[in-house]
Amino acid sequence: MWLRLAPAVTLALLIGPIVVGLAWTLLPAFGHLPAIGVQGPSLQPWRALLATPGLAASLQVTVTAGLGATILSLGLASAFCALASGSTLYRRAARFLGPLLSTPHSAIALGFAFLIAPSGWLVRLVSPELTGWSRPPAGLVTVGDRFGLSLMGGLLLKEVPYLVLMVIGASNQVPVRQALTVSRALGQRGPAAWLKVVLPQIYPQIRLPLYAVLAFSLSVVDIAIILGPGQPPPVAVLATRWFSDPDLALYPVAAAAAVLQLAIVGAAILCWHLAERPAGRLGRLWIERGSRGALSASLVRVAGAGALAVGALGLAAILLMAVWSISVAWRYPDALPGAFALTTWRAQAGAVAPLLANTVLVGAASTLLALALTLGCLENEGRVGRRGSAVALWLVYLPLLVPQIAFLFGVQVALVRLSLDGTLAAVVWSHLVFVLPYVFLSLADPYRALDPRYAATAAALGADPGRVFVTIKLPMLVRPVLISAAVGFAVSVGQYLATLFPGSGRIATLTTDAVTLSSGADRRITGVYAVLQAALPLIVYGAALALPAALHRNRAGLRP
Repeated sequence: MWLRLAPAVTLALLIGPIVVGLAWTLLPAFGHLPAIGVQGPSLQPWRALLATPGLAASLQVTVTAGLGATILSLGLASAFCALASGSTLYRRAARFLGPLLSTPHSAIALGFAFLIAPSGWLVRLVSPELTGWSRPPAGLVTVGDRFGLSLMGGLLLKEVPYLVLMVIGASNQVPVRQALTVSRALGQRGPAAWLKVVLPQIYPQIRLPLYAVLAFSLSVVDIAIILGPGQPPPVAVLATRWFSDPDLALYPVAAAAAVLQLAIVGAAILCWHLAERPAGRLGRLWIERGSRGALSASLVRVAGAGALAVGALGLAAILLMAVWSISVAWRYPDALPGAFALTTWRAQAGAVAPLLANTVLVGAASTLLALALTLGCLENEGRVGRRGSAVALWLVYLPLLVPQIAFLFGVQVALVRLSLDGTLAAVVWSHLVFVLPYVFLSLADPYRALDPRYAATAAALGADPGRVFVTIKLPMLVRPVLISAAVGFAVSVGQYLATLFPGSGRIATLTTDAVTLSSGADRRITGVYAVLQAALPLIVYGAALALPAALHRNRAGLRP
């Protein structure tokens, strides 16, 4: 009975909050929120939104940074895979990308802000010898620029590694070696051959992850607060400010801004989808011309080098925040601190301990619930002999495609009416909405790839389905189960809005306080929070790799 209900319960937990949240966001957006004495329908919130000074600039930076980061991420990830395909680096890329993928967005954004700031590490490396700057240049704006370039750069640090992993996973499902062999026989070699014969085959498989990247880039809040312009900010940050304002009269305007953000993301995904067909035609013409691709190969090499640079900057951002957290004094233009000590860690221990406990508790609870639901759905698939449809896959991706700001405020309104806002259970439920898709997508392929003959053999020996699941399937799948749990925990640690709204400011985590501290606190204190944000997922990820090796040390066939 439980297994039969698992798919329905899972979809209800994913879709329910989005439907309820959108409803309670749409109603205030059109002037109906009786709780604050506003009766609708009315277009007054939209008139107030459109009259907001700087709204056009907010829209411009939202679209420019979001679309630019997505296009560049796809180009850099494809170029890297085209260059590295078949190499040892390509086969081990997932292992190298682990630290970047598991580190929360805000932690990398904090480190990246120090890297590129006018008083940042990149400037310090060449100052004053090459620049002549004995003090930080006052007129140089590299963080929070009005064009959103720093925001775009911060997005690339997370999205390029993610898309590289998606491309590698999709490449494993197509005959890459045979396709490249045929391509070489026709005179096509190098990275251009990969772009011509492999990328068109794997693009349909990475389409949904790419849409998720596009939606995230257009609507991200925590990275935009840290790296984006402050006046005017991107639309999602503008809506978040109004939602957090003590003046309740701003709620309908904030809801209108959230609906506008939803419309931006929906229009962007639709335009991207419509552009795929003409882009495919252009690609087909390029392939049919049969050129050897000398120019394209040079461009791919440049882009591949850019992808490696993005990875190096991401790792440097993480390491620099660790250095800041143990520095005693780091004055400009010194490239390294003058002394190191754990003074800041000791001073912040009392403030950090409850945040650390909340982060671990919420992450563990949401991840365990997501694992239970995912295993139930996948086991039910195996027993009924029917895989989920394409519609089900879209529904799993839905929380990643709908902007968080568009429905989390509505979820908070519903929680207030149920007297559940500000509770730990509400925050865990909110995190589960975003953890569950990643856990399911991480575990689905390994689970479905398990040879069914093992279960059939155990059943022939008299084992019932429950015993087969516990004693045969789970031990064989312990590594992918633990890896998917690590992915889910990392997703939970990085949640900002999903903690801020359902928690009503009463449930604080490392991420919520780190984003707050980014606006001007001591970099050493910010470094402590950023390091803890990065360390928690890395510890869980390391345990997920080490534990199966220890459990299977005497079972060579189960060792990865």
